[in-house]
Amino acid sequence: MNKPQRQTWDLDVFFPGGSDSPEFASFLGQLESDMAGLAGELDCPDTPEERRLAFWWGQLQLLQERVRQAGAFVSCLSAQNLADRGAIRLGSRMDGIQAAYKTVMNRFDAKLEGLPEAKFQDMLSREPWSGASFNLQERRKQAKDKPASALEALMIDLAVDGYHGWRALYNTTVRQMRIPYPSGDREELLSVGQYAGKLREPDRAKRTELFRRWERAWEEREQYCADALNRIAGFRWQMYKHRGWDHPLREPLEQNRMSEATLKAMWDAVLECKGTLVAYLERLARLNGVRKLAWHDLHAPLAGGGESVGYDEAAGKIVAMFGRFSPKLGGFAARAFADGWVEADNRLGKRPGGFCTSFPLSRQSRVFLTYSGGGSLSTLAHELGHAYHQQAMMELPPVSRKYAMNVAETASTLAELIVGDSALAEADTPERKLALLQEKAGRAVTFFMDIHARFLFETRFYEERKSGLLTADRLNELMIAAQEEAFCGALGDYHPRFWASKGHFYNTAVPFYNFPYTFGYLFASGLYAEAQRDKESFEERYAALLRDTGRMTVENLAEKHLGADLTQPEFWREAAGLSVRDIRLFLELTEAEVQSRSIEVN
Repeated sequence: MNKPQRQTWDLDVFFPGGSDSPEFASFLGQLESDMAGLAGELDCPDTPEERRLAFWWGQLQLLQERVRQAGAFVSCLSAQNLADRGAIRLGSRMDGIQAAYKTVMNRFDAKLEGLPEAKFQDMLSREPWSGASFNLQERRKQAKDKPASALEALMIDLAVDGYHGWRALYNTTVRQMRIPYPSGDREELLSVGQYAGKLREPDRAKRTELFRRWERAWEEREQYCADALNRIAGFRWQMYKHRGWDHPLREPLEQNRMSEATLKAMWDAVLECKGTLVAYLERLARLNGVRKLAWHDLHAPLAGGGESVGYDEAAGKIVAMFGRFSPKLGGFAARAFADGWVEADNRLGKRPGGFCTSFPLSRQSRVFLTYSGGGSLSTLAHELGHAYHQQAMMELPPVSRKYAMNVAETASTLAELIVGDSALAEADTPERKLALLQEKAGRAVTFFMDIHARFLFETRFYEERKSGLLTADRLNELMIAAQEEAFCGALGDYHPRFWASKGHFYNTAVPFYNFPYTFGYLFASGLYAEAQRDKESFEERYAALLRDTGRMTVENLAEKHLGADLTQPEFWREAAGLSVRDIRLFLELTEAEVQSRSIEVN
């Protein structure tokens, strides 16, 4: 018996009243006023004394926490109800506030850049600077790589209604979409998020029809999506030109604090594994009675292997599984469920996908998803892993809590690995064991093939975008070519409008919202392998690693906590080996079935 769990989160604990909250309106007004005041102080042309710099530094970090608190609240309001017009207006206001904060930080960075190197290094040895020396040196270097602060401020201001405006247009397009879903003798109109959850329909004929409708729905809106994607990329190229940058990977690599050598070593290890993944896809096709899988077959359950897990049961399983791996992690998950941190209700009007966001002033996080059973358990574990990561860093200086997307996926993916292996160990039937292995293999397909396709598509799209706008037809061609290459031709049908349906391509805060997922998956796999070797001390070592994710390059992080060189393939090969092992076990367990019965291949 699993205890009934609340499936809607508690946001009133932060600001009661939702998008009409008087308390939140007052919070934003004071935030904007304080921001403007500090901006005026930083506008002075001279280089101030260290005491004044230290005061500004303290104020900037307090402002950062308030901006993040406000941004988290608005993102939660927007996600839980796409029709909340008040939340939409607040989102636009937050774009302005975040732009103002960037401008204020750029002015401060200019002060840092103007300091003589000897004086700057001397400052870093003392409080309040020493606790954030990595971040300060990082900001000073980035300031040197950007144009004059006035031009950078202008670009930030223009981005509010330009760059970010195209993202908002895309979100509006998705918000208004309704896709007809056959329900009995009638058709029900579902939001994008609700319909996406239906694409794992076990019956292949039904699933094929559902996917046809999905693709058609995006085809009807592809011109809007193409306009938004082209303009987002165009703005980035213009911004890079004024910064003197000539490569679209420069910004995402810098954001993720990783080198191009590390990226190459990671993809090289992935390429070495693809033969095993192709064998898995071919086997899955045989078990489904088809010559080649279609895109919509990739994560569909095998006949008799699917299991729908209710939300209450999922919460109980996650707490127990986390607890066996790490008592602290299990206790944290129990608190998140008990205190209303999770929004999981399956209802109309929510945005698609899942996320976790942090409320730094309140020392809490919130997790968002639409729970529909089956694979939602893994998604729930994944987002709770993000929340645990954020909690582990709460006592650090605010500037040192800002970790990059690639390491952000570490705790979340490790949480998925914990749940996946625990469920596999508890499987009480061959069918259930096979279904769980399929789910684990499916994640490897996602991170080694699907994410790779996204990376190839975006790389080629940016290269062509330098010469002008791309039509929707050309974007479809690029997407299919990327998928064919990344999946080694193992599929019979692809998803040409994936570029339209995937919101990650339209994220104006994070360019190349793809390869960090593969990094996080493999980095977490390497950590998981280390945990198996050293169970006694791993819990504390893991927490220490998470705390350092916002104040180190990934290369230094791996060297310090794992003794690994990420620029070489060995670490990545060992990490990928865990997935290869699972896939080989799947192939071994299904070999007899393939040999013993004749499968009619369509």
